[in-house]
Amino acid sequence: MATVALTPSLAELSPLRRTDTTLSVGIVGTGRQGRAILQELQQIEGVEIAAVCDVDPGRLKRATRRVRGLTGYATVEELLEKESGVQAIVIATPTHLHREPALAALEAGKHVYCEAPLAASVEDSAALAAAARKSDQVFAVGLLARSNPIYKLARSFFRSGSLRDLVSLRAQNFQKTSWRNTSPDPEREKALNWRLDPRISLGLPGEFGTHQFDAYHWFLGRYPTGVRGSGSVRVHKDGREVADTVACDLVFEDGLHLAWQSTLGNSYDGRYEVYSGSMASFKLAWTAGWMFKEADAPTQGWEVYANRQTFHNDQGITLIADATKLAAQGKLEQGVGLPSPPVHYALANFVEACTEGAEVNCSAEEGHRATVVGICASRAVTSGDDVLIDPELFDLR
Repeated sequence: MATVALTPSLAELSPLRRTDTTLSVGIVGTGRQGRAILQELQQIEGVEIAAVCDVDPGRLKRATRRVRGLTGYATVEELLEKESGVQAIVIATPTHLHREPALAALEAGKHVYCEAPLAASVEDSAALAAAARKSDQVFAVGLLARSNPIYKLARSFFRSGSLRDLVSLRAQNFQKTSWRNTSPDPEREKALNWRLDPRISLGLPGEFGTHQFDAYHWFLGRYPTGVRGSGSVRVHKDGREVADTVACDLVFEDGLHLAWQSTLGNSYDGRYEVYSGSMASFKLAWTAGWMFKEADAPTQGWEVYANRQTFHNDQGITLIADATKLAAQGKLEQGVGLPSPPVHYALANFVEACTEGAEVNCSAEEGHRATVVGICASRAVTSGDDVLIDPELFDLR
């Protein structure tokens, strides 16, 4: 079996340059994801981060120190009122708190980038997607696979029939962490641990699964019709009710299954998705990707330019776009993997949509459908029952 590393073109990997137009951005939510977004926006030329917003004074203070002249606000209403020149708002609050600031930003005539999942309930998700559809503003959802250059390249291979007949889909998200945060203030500690509150948390299927399920939606052009799941607390026995280890089986109409597992108790092999067909398989791991060709798969011509590579027990070949150019420059090894985190490419696409009218890679409607699947998977885990994914849940009324 031959192994092919999927690496996009140099143009895909290059940061966007915005020298002719400046986009003024405000960020709502300065937790871990908000800080990551703040950092990546600073790498995109033509973006001016004008303000940040957070209810936590400590987080707000730390965020304002990251950018000279950055102003901090305690509420989104105050930010929108006092920063009328802000053109775009990035929502990076906890999932169940997306709706209010996103709707306020749209009503104020601002472009919106909202983290995924879109909301913690089907009702809130549908309301956001419906408001975005009625608005003239750009609305993008942070489902990162759709902007990831490696995933775009893999999807082009997939669409060309490289895998032939699909036989299996599987994925995992293993990350050894507790999801537990501490604070001397009981109320603040409760707010920090929203992911562990069963009343508002979508758990691992919602927070992690939604992103990976959507990669399959995008590749296949369709959605699962049902899901079963199970979960338990295997490691972090600190009184939590939200499972730290789960497994889901999502089924599509033609009988194809997606097996997905996630845990907070082990980090081996991290996060990836596998697409297996009768002629090849993909393994996509967010910052890298590989194709494993079957022995009887036809050659397509480009293999002769590939670099040989050992992958576990298999001798394979590495495919690097622009390989001959990189080799001439002595930079062949630099061609493997993403030079920036996946979120960078989603934010870059959002900036391009706001400043140049480009189409967003993940619309509010697609974000809503992915969120519905994540919510149904979460329900399957918490209930232990098979959950039908009713297509009517995708509708926006």
